[in-house]
Amino acid sequence: MPTISLKLSDKIKQWVVAAAERQGVSPHAFMVHAIEQAAALAERRASLVSEARAAREQMLRTGQGYDASGVHACLKARIAGGQPSKPKAGSWQG
Repeated sequence: MPTISLKLSDKIKQWVVAAAERQGVSPHAFMVHAIEQAAALAERRASLVSEARAAREQMLRTGQGYDASGVHACLKARIAGGQPSKPKAGSWQG
């Protein structure tokens, strides 16, 4: 397994050691887990941005979009455990 060296300030090193002790893991395991979480978050964020850009391009190309109040109502119903139908797309231009 390849090795990467990290240079940490004393303050960050102290935080890592203290947090690792509280979780009952080694500082190495704590940092590996933190890096995994950060990488996964960055990947999810990049995917979300890509999907948002594609949706925007589709909206601009077709002139169709969703009314915010309909989307909010659908989300609230899903959060409450319901199975609402997807809002209908409509023209957002003039």
